[in-house]
Amino acid sequence: MSSFDVVVIGSGPGGYVAAIRCAQLGMKTAIIEKYSTLGGTCLNVGCIPSKALLASSHHFQEIQHFADHGIEVSGEVKVNLEKMIARKQAVVDQTSGGVKFLMDKNNITVFEGLGSFESATTIKVTKNDGSSETIEAKNTIIATGSKPSSLPFISIDKERVITSTEALKLKEVPKHLIIIGGGVIGLELGQVYLRLGSQVSVVEFADRVLPTMDGAVSKEITKVLKKAGMKFYTSHKVQGVERNGDVVIVKAENAKGEIITLEGDYSLVSVGRRPYTDGLNAEKAGVKLTERGQIEVNDHLQTTASNIYAIGDVVRGAMLAHKAEEEGVLVAEQLAGQKPHIDYNLIPGVVYTWPEVAAVGKTEEQLKAEGKEYKVGQFPFKALGRARASADTDGFVKILADKATDEILGFHIVGARAADLIAEAVVAMEFRASAEDITRMSHAHPTFAEAIKEAALAATENRALHV
Repeated sequence: MSSFDVVVIGSGPGGYVAAIRCAQLGMKTAIIEKYSTLGGTCLNVGCIPSKALLASSHHFQEIQHFADHGIEVSGEVKVNLEKMIARKQAVVDQTSGGVKFLMDKNNITVFEGLGSFESATTIKVTKNDGSSETIEAKNTIIATGSKPSSLPFISIDKERVITSTEALKLKEVPKHLIIIGGGVIGLELGQVYLRLGSQVSVVEFADRVLPTMDGAVSKEITKVLKKAGMKFYTSHKVQGVERNGDVVIVKAENAKGEIITLEGDYSLVSVGRRPYTDGLNAEKAGVKLTERGQIEVNDHLQTTASNIYAIGDVVRGAMLAHKAEEEGVLVAEQLAGQKPHIDYNLIPGVVYTWPEVAAVGKTEEQLKAEGKEYKVGQFPFKALGRARASADTDGFVKILADKATDEILGFHIVGARAADLIAEAVVAMEFRASAEDITRMSHAHPTFAEAIKEAALAATENRALHV
């Protein structure tokens, strides 16, 4: 029986990063992955393929504005969805091959098959052909991730009633795509197909889309997407989803108790994700699950079995690839006797629509609920030279700072390149900067990042320069 210092179950961003860091720290490491490709959801059917389709659809949409730039394109511009999906797949394959290269480079043994506990130190790997082998693990890191959730009364047939996985490989552009759930996944994939010519309707139970983000951010992205033709049905509770041949009928109840009926040819169910522990046999290892199906962990991400840890979507907290990566590194360094830490308040969240949405720290709603005295500095992109030059004038930067100390408590951005701009906010908050600290930093002109400086000036005695 092969034995290892650390065995990682699952090769998503959390799992493979944990394995690399363990190997860097001198531990004999193995990783178990049930699929034939490495990289987990994020790489194969999540973050990477969705960004590839967002990029392709963005290019297509931009052509409509070429004339404004003095670029005249003659003839009909068509979408070849098959080619678009094939490019997406090529990006995925290249990235998955990159993870395989990193495993080889770091001498990590890869087992293909389903990992299940026999005991706290032995794991059985069952291959696709039914054969199995058992390996010994001094320590184990569970990184089995999550799967799309559904609602109990919805039957997902993966043809017309689909999850994000199927939405990434459709054979045709939907005529009318009905999206159930106005979270990150719903809006991103909704915008892909909206750009390609679909009618898109979003049905959301909460009173706004992106309900966990700052209210101002939600309002702004709704306004921009409405202008582009997306329809929103907020405060609507889905009552039923029926398929009748090529037609999908979605019934939902509004705030007044009235039932509305939407008819489309596809319905995307994006109501969140659930932790995935199927076939893990956690109980055999003495690993306890919570009522919500998450693996129970302490502050060190240790499970109820002291030599077994869990990270990423399968434990509490935001389901984000970079959160899983940070946790993977934390566990590896702990096993090596180091004392790492994660500040969960400073893990940024991003929505890759265009304009992008990005945030870190507290929302205004959270600060109000905590009774915290704060001040707001906001700056619109339309007042920015670079935004006008690029014709990307939607959105704003909003900074929340402590009223007494001026320490930055939250950053909320809607606008071009927000996903990259948020890194400045994370750095500032890691160093507990004040809004005034940012105002004293020179930002290159003309850049989108100047909006951060201007918002910081607005938070500091309301002295933004360009509004």
